[in-house]
Amino acid sequence: MIVDERMTTFINSLDSGNTPFLDELEREALKTNVPIIRTDMQSLLKLLLAISRPMHILEVGCAIGFSALLMSTYAPEGCHITTIENYEKRIPIARANIKRAGKEEDITLIEGDAQEVLPTLTQSYDFIFMDAAKGQYLNFLPEVLRLLKPGGLLVSDNVLQDGDIIESRYAVTRRNRTIHSRMRDYLYELKHNPQLTTAILPVGDGVAVCTKNTEVSI
Repeated sequence: MIVDERMTTFINSLDSGNTPFLDELEREALKTNVPIIRTDMQSLLKLLLAISRPMHILEVGCAIGFSALLMSTYAPEGCHITTIENYEKRIPIARANIKRAGKEEDITLIEGDAQEVLPTLTQSYDFIFMDAAKGQYLNFLPEVLRLLKPGGLLVSDNVLQDGDIIESRYAVTRRNRTIHSRMRDYLYELKHNPQLTTAILPVGDGVAVCTKNTEVSI
């Protein structure tokens, strides 16, 4: 837990929820232990969408489609979302959920490894949501920056690893040490890359919100 659990519970208790379809989909995901974005992260996403009003969104990591559907619901009318998913078992579930929501024209799901898919994309995006394998964020970044429009937003979820990010690598479990090191490198790059202005927030499991600078200062 990054923020005091009582505080998080209180803040989340104020949340008004989403549409009936999204609320039902969230319940289904929780029941089957499918990881989806947390309530406070949902609120932040909806706020950022309301402020930036993007018309072209790229999502790296679709899972069962919950976050793509949430963004499609709260983005401006006419917004199109391209989402990438590599886990074969979740792809048909995501497609079925997109169809159930009647969002087939608004959401394009691309199957495959984002490392291979991203270089093939030519569309520019004004909002990119990173929610894939945390250890790969740094590898995805060069292509993500290529695809992000100047003035656009890059939102990266799960960057503080439930608070483990501040621990020594020897204090985290051995199987998580590589991810721990790579995420630290990713956050350092976000804060020091001259193309970006970045805030790292203790929301959900940690989120980095970046804007691509329209002018790069040397």
